[in-house]
Amino acid sequence: MATSVGRAALWTYLLVAFVALPIGIPLAVRAFEPDRRRRWLMDVFAAIGLVVGLYLFIEILRGPIDARLAPHHLAYSAPMSHGLIVTSLYVVAVCGALLLSSYRHVVIFGIANLIAVAILARLTIDGFASLWCAYAAVASGAIAAHMRWGKTTHERARLQNAV
Repeated sequence: MATSVGRAALWTYLLVAFVALPIGIPLAVRAFEPDRRRRWLMDVFAAIGLVVGLYLFIEILRGPIDARLAPHHLAYSAPMSHGLIVTSLYVVAVCGALLLSSYRHVVIFGIANLIAVAILARLTIDGFASLWCAYAAVASGAIAAHMRWGKTTHERARLQNAV
């Protein structure tokens, strides 16, 4: 039972981290971008994300895939030729659309992601996917808190004018 649960968790993680994120992040950022020209430029990152996500999906289907416990992280392994190029394109797809956003806080988040990538890649290569996803989970919590409780300058001005 534990082995089948572990395999299901491994597949779920890899499908989200390796397939859904490089495709979904650029599309999500593009979806809320108000500037038509920037949306058009973000299509490039969405296309890169689609190619990377499909490539990684094929690679994990080919297998074998595995996860092992390493110091301070899980080390995921999946067959991948051209790993540096694929990883670089993954980062370009996920961070590129963020950096093109017309929203300053989204650009700052993109810069923070690039800094996190550089630090994590320097710390550990085999734990990169695991640790970047842990960082992404914390960042997602911060974004959710901001969306729930943060007020933009526009919203604060509107509330003050209503009084």
